[in-house]
Amino acid sequence: MPKVKKIKSPTQLELIEPVFAALRNLGGSANIAEIRDKVIEMLHLSDEIVDEPHKGSVSQQTELEYQLAWARTRLKAFGAITNSQRGVWMITPEYADKDTVSKAAVIEFIKNKRLASKSPDEAKVLAEDDDPTNDNVGVPEELEPWRTELAETLHNMNPYAFERLAMLLLRECGFSQVSVTKKSGDGGIDGTGKLRINGIFSFNVAFQCKRFIGSVSAGDIRDFRGSLTTDIEKGVFITTGTFTKAARDEASNAGKQQIDLIDGEEFINKLIEYRLGVREKTVFEVDKSFFEKV
Repeated sequence: MPKVKKIKSPTQLELIEPVFAALRNLGGSANIAEIRDKVIEMLHLSDEIVDEPHKGSVSQQTELEYQLAWARTRLKAFGAITNSQRGVWMITPEYADKDTVSKAAVIEFIKNKRLASKSPDEAKVLAEDDDPTNDNVGVPEELEPWRTELAETLHNMNPYAFERLAMLLLRECGFSQVSVTKKSGDGGIDGTGKLRINGIFSFNVAFQCKRFIGSVSAGDIRDFRGSLTTDIEKGVFITTGTFTKAARDEASNAGKQQIDLIDGEEFINKLIEYRLGVREKTVFEVDKSFFEKV
């Protein structure tokens, strides 16, 4: 009896072909957000589907983002795409001249990999399982347990401590004169700073921090924009959660002051980039193919 699909979002297998097509459409390389937005555009996904939260995600990662992470991991194992340490995904040279990747071919690859090194009895049991994703492969990089631990740590921080952490991160990103606003009734502005580009151009920036599990709405973005004074040239909204599609659209509305967004996943990526509160640990993996070929 086939399993009943309980999520609104397309599944990881349904997203295999759209993810590759999105990368092809974006010129062969893109970051995670660009891939997500292009897939949403190509599949004409509704806000209800895009904003569906993934159950059990501390940072309230959406179901679509969760399924996209797995789809990218499947395509990477298949050899069609790869990623850099800075989170940029790209089509591999082997697939540079291909317009599409077959979902069926990737599923067949997954199934064959599941059967590798299995005994006849184990292979028989696996063959009866109609879900090829039950393969016990490593989780996508964005879903590794230590990232969940870090997300939980951020969520449990004192709100003022989180604001100070955000201030420290902004300094690492090149901001100066960063200060946290502590007075009440500040109109949603949690801090200000100055960003200098190439040592010449400088901008007055205000930021707001939301340390919570949930989605920032378009109304939150409008309220923050409305609190910006005339001397503020740029706004940055930081959250440990995520942003609804309507919030992202509102932040980038061409007719209004642009608001830069940093969600929980991007915040964690920045902490990793600047080694704030994290230490790199070397983990070895046994290359079985090496021993088979010796």
